[in-house]
Amino acid sequence: MSAEALISEADFKLSMRHLAGAVSVITVGDGQDRTGFTATSVSSFSAEVPSVIVSVNRASSSWPVLHRYGCFCVNVLAADQQQVAQSFAGFDGRKGIERFGNAEWYRLRTGAAVLENALTVLDCKLETAFHHHSHAILIGHICAIQVRQGIGPLIYWGGGYRELPVEVDHHVLAEPLRQ
Repeated sequence: MSAEALISEADFKLSMRHLAGAVSVITVGDGQDRTGFTATSVSSFSAEVPSVIVSVNRASSSWPVLHRYGCFCVNVLAADQQQVAQSFAGFDGRKGIERFGNAEWYRLRTGAAVLENALTVLDCKLETAFHHHSHAILIGHICAIQVRQGIGPLIYWGGGYRELPVEVDHHVLAEPLRQ
């Protein structure tokens, strides 16, 4: 029996629930063709050429829209935006443009929807998409960034949403690591 066959989907999901992640809403499309999804699979890729990696299930209704428009926006959610995460995850039954109803939106360079008061937004042009199993791994070139100060992030951990406090001692973060 191969090592791959020893890992069940349930065990994998349980293990990944121990990996805390920032909650983001990825928005794509324009006008009535707008949609998006909630993701914790967002990571920085390169600072030299500012870019990020995002994973999307190719069975998602967002995938064909993203493929058509060639751009997307990573809206990293603030602690007070859990309702937006739930809406874009489909918890309330909303689909497509209906998911945008409980928040304010605007646009930056690519035209993808930007969430008002997100913790940070990364407006991206799709550089490439790698297909692997059920998902596409997107590399997005960042065209515009906005950052909101003074509020903590929304985190997903242990199968639920969590908040981190804003009160972080920035002096501790700036100290070099000691060997």
